[in-house]
Amino acid sequence: MLQRLFQKYTGLLRSLKVVYIINNLLNIRHLRRNKALYRQLNLHKSIISPLGSADFSPHHPDIPWLDRPDALPQLEQHPDFQAMPADMQANIRQFVTSGYLVLKNFYGPEDTRALNLEMDRLLNSGKTDFNYTGRKIFNLQEQSALANERFFRHPELLRLLSFLLGKPVIPFQSLGFIQGSEQRAHSDSIHMTTEPPGYLIATWTALEDCTEDAGALFYYPGSHRLPYIMTTDYDSGNTPFTIGQNSNRRYEDKVETLIAAHGLEKKTFLAKRGDVLIWHANLLHGGGPIRKSGATRRSFVCHYFAESVLCYHEMSQRPAIIRS
Repeated sequence: MLQRLFQKYTGLLRSLKVVYIINNLLNIRHLRRNKALYRQLNLHKSIISPLGSADFSPHHPDIPWLDRPDALPQLEQHPDFQAMPADMQANIRQFVTSGYLVLKNFYGPEDTRALNLEMDRLLNSGKTDFNYTGRKIFNLQEQSALANERFFRHPELLRLLSFLLGKPVIPFQSLGFIQGSEQRAHSDSIHMTTEPPGYLIATWTALEDCTEDAGALFYYPGSHRLPYIMTTDYDSGNTPFTIGQNSNRRYEDKVETLIAAHGLEKKTFLAKRGDVLIWHANLLHGGGPIRKSGATRRSFVCHYFAESVLCYHEMSQRPAIIRS
């Protein structure tokens, strides 16, 4: 598939929308589910055509239940919430107010050790590799039953994520890391987007103890309440036929101005091995600089869409191909 070929490719073809249309044609069986969603959203275009937030004016009024103004009172009245332990209740309240929660020691050392060995084995054998960033291993679960069953599709995590979104979740994509990403602050929703907005959620699992020298994960509590930034909100460089070559850098510049304008406080997550961070679709986050040569920050990130919503990629202006 073109998508796999593009994982290491950084040239001109990445900016041509027609290339993604061809890839959509090759994956049309996975996109047919969108026909009914297009009708529901009154979207009059082909399921293989480029797709972006500008196609939805106005946006569908639905929002996830924990994003609504009455989220906390509704949460307190929910029977499933009332049955949860007090520490989990506190976690979920924090998700509502701050946009993230932490499950401490969710995975034991045997699980994290096994996944580290699995990543090394698959990398050394050539069965998987880093993408063009040199940092990210895409969809490790496609090569590893361990990654798929114990991490990507962990039943307890899926139940919690479905509760947080108010809809059953669909496992979509994973990213394996040996080193920190050093990625500037961003919201996942510029890359993995939904209509109605907000029906994405992510998990980040520490596969070793994290230090600031290794480029620790950081985030901005409360930033999930800010408006979503889409390509129409900054100078993306997009045209009807191409994607702006500097769109991502310009987006991250826009995020920096937003952080400064709102005086957001940066928080560093010095996770312990086995901790799981769950974050909101619009939480601003990134990876700090690696201060010590060779320092590792082994981690495994998973992204999930909600069922019955339209999923697409705002940055690259294409529908999401969901194979499950």
